Amino acid sequence: MLSHPHEVFLEVAQRLSFTKASQTLFISQSAVSKQVKALEEYYKTGLFERLGSSIQLTPAGLKLYQKLLQAKQLQQELHQEMSALSTDFAPSMHLLIGASTTISLYVLPPVVSAYLRQHPNRQLSLKNRNSDNILRALLDHEIELGIIEGIHKVSHVTYTPLLTDDVVAVCAANNPLENRTLEVHDLLSTPLALREAGSGTLAVLEEALAQHRIKLAALPVRVRLGGTEALKNFVRVDNCLAFLPRQAVLKELASGEFSEVKINNFPLKREFNFIQRKGTENNAPYRDFLLFTKRYYSGKA
Repeated sequence: MLSHPHEVFLEVAQRLSFTKASQTLFISQSAVSKQVKALEEYYKTGLFERLGSSIQLTPAGLKLYQKLLQAKQLQQELHQEMSALSTDFAPSMHLLIGASTTISLYVLPPVVSAYLRQHPNRQLSLKNRNSDNILRALLDHEIELGIIEGIHKVSHVTYTPLLTDDVVAVCAANNPLENRTLEVHDLLSTPLALREAGSGTLAVLEEALAQHRIKLAALPVRVRLGGTEALKNFVRVDNCLAFLPRQAVLKELASGEFSEVKINNFPLKREFNFIQRKGTENNAPYRDFLLFTKRYYSGKA
């Protein structure tokens, strides 16, 4: 089992920040520094190089980091195997998961609640970022399992399908666009509110436009906003059209607050996929969460 100082070191090494590590671990920054200093005294070498307000791993720190990642994987495998041999063995585990905005806000909450009820000895931290940043967090070892929109064609990442969702064009009630049916070329003269670069929702729209030989830059975009809720709030007060995941606007469409604007011959569908670094697919607790989520949305959990 990894010692507490080694666990603290791993957090600092993954984030390259004493401050962020202290926030994740819920301990003071001075306590984090104390644990790292204890390891540096033990190994008789520096593990981090301080560069003004930033830090980076020394060669010794990088070697320790790589070995601890392997040890962490072995520890998780051992816990899983021992749990299979003895039902009384139920060690606490902390899962580090990340998901794009729509998934974090509208897809995962009921799954996480059901999962934790079945696994009371497990904790879960969920990062909410856009799809590009969740992929980056996985590659940087900040998370061990991600769920994003689409496939980003990274060779050392595996993709496992979860759900298919629609992206729909919506406007607020009493907007002149309400109950209208548009043609694709109408988008060239329709004020739009869109998500920020790196958003999976935006990527789906851009790909669909390309099928009609229309570039995103040609559209009259009034605003780009980071986050689904920010975009919904803007639509409520502005006579613009927005493209949002159906999962994110189910309540507003049902209540009549938003209206779906049909666009002929313009299907917008996207895939939600689990992402894992190749070689970590059999990491037991994360594999269990992946399978539980798939069963939940197939009605078998």
